[in-house]
Amino acid sequence: MTTPYTHWRKSSHSAPNGECVEVGRSPHGTIGVRDTKEGTNSPILNFTRPEWAAFLNAVRSIKA
Repeated sequence: MTTPYTHWRKSSHSAPNGECVEVGRSPHGTIGVRDTKEGTNSPILNFTRPEWAAFLNAVRSIKA
């Protein structure tokens, strides 16, 4: 079964040439992440809300 995601949003850190990551939500509350190079056929990483929060916290803690 495929989880339906809607309201895909591009990352604000995406490249101007269109290569980017998009994030969407499912009606079940899960978060999907996909690479736009593959279009709608892109594999989707599925995160629960707690997993997504942990992922964002980890990314934000990385020092550039």
